[in-house]
Amino acid sequence: MSLTIEPKGPNLSAFEYNRDLLKAAMANTYVETVSSRADSLHLAIKNAPASNFYWEYLRTIGIVGKRFELEEREVILAFDYTSEEFYGDVQGFWIYKWTGENAITGKFHFLTCALVESDIPVKIPLISIPVYVGHNMAKEVCFCLSLIRPLVKSIKLILFDRGFYSKELMLTLGNIAYPYLIFVPKNRKIKRELDNMAKKERKTINYEFEVNKEKSTLKGNTTLAFLKEVYDKRTDRNYDWTFATNMEIVELEHLIAEYKKRWRIETMFRIQDEARIKSKSKDMKIRFFYFIYEQMLQFLWAALYKDKLSFKAFIIEMYEMSNERVVKAERKKLRKSR
Repeated sequence: MSLTIEPKGPNLSAFEYNRDLLKAAMANTYVETVSSRADSLHLAIKNAPASNFYWEYLRTIGIVGKRFELEEREVILAFDYTSEEFYGDVQGFWIYKWTGENAITGKFHFLTCALVESDIPVKIPLISIPVYVGHNMAKEVCFCLSLIRPLVKSIKLILFDRGFYSKELMLTLGNIAYPYLIFVPKNRKIKRELDNMAKKERKTINYEFEVNKEKSTLKGNTTLAFLKEVYDKRTDRNYDWTFATNMEIVELEHLIAEYKKRWRIETMFRIQDEARIKSKSKDMKIRFFYFIYEQMLQFLWAALYKDKLSFKAFIIEMYEMSNERVVKAERKKLRKSR
């Protein structure tokens, strides 16, 4: 629907395009490798507004989410960036330059927000958007939240890794009253604070900061939570942790467990990689369409079929079903032509 192609079009149908996409996802290869229709598919993608892709995705979330009464749930969300590799001459604002290692010269970046905890059994990628070089992180995070908010009852907490530790983001989320927990990178000031703490000590301090924006100075504050030498069973080592949060009640003993829920979004990315559709295109819309298509497959599997079969098996079954429908349509068309 996002490409405004009819399921049974007069020429190529959405079923035929879907079969090609599923075949490429199943083999983790290029659409050009498995189909002679890649050019027409890419033209359809270019002619559609990029916003169609996430609006259709959100529509599906809303429909399937009714099964779990998602609109009645208090949820914990996690944000993260993920990327897709690019090989070639890096141009434009959508490709981030890379080192050239393993011939990777650039990357397309996507900002994803996922549901990582509620009282429903599945973890759901809720929205993804492409982000250009030099984008405003706080603005893009808030845009994603504005799309997600109507889908759930309330947002209990939003989890971020150290790459999101930004005064502007903390100020913005504080102003719109969204509770956050951000892992703070160990800069000089943070290290100094930790060095002055005793072993196993826990403490919070109020941190006031300023944001200079559009010739104005905006003041904000957050709570910094320090946890010194916390034992980790998995690695048999002690670690220092620092978080920034605006939660009204900061339960120091539970912060690490809450934050570790964010790691589930990384598991989602690894699962999505099993359906990766490769592309050589420099066009953001084509890369974004493939990315959101992969995410749609993951969502449908997680919400409807996870307990029945593996993600790869789900993609194979989807392909076989789609192929069967196309073959039947071709036979019917052939009989009519006779």
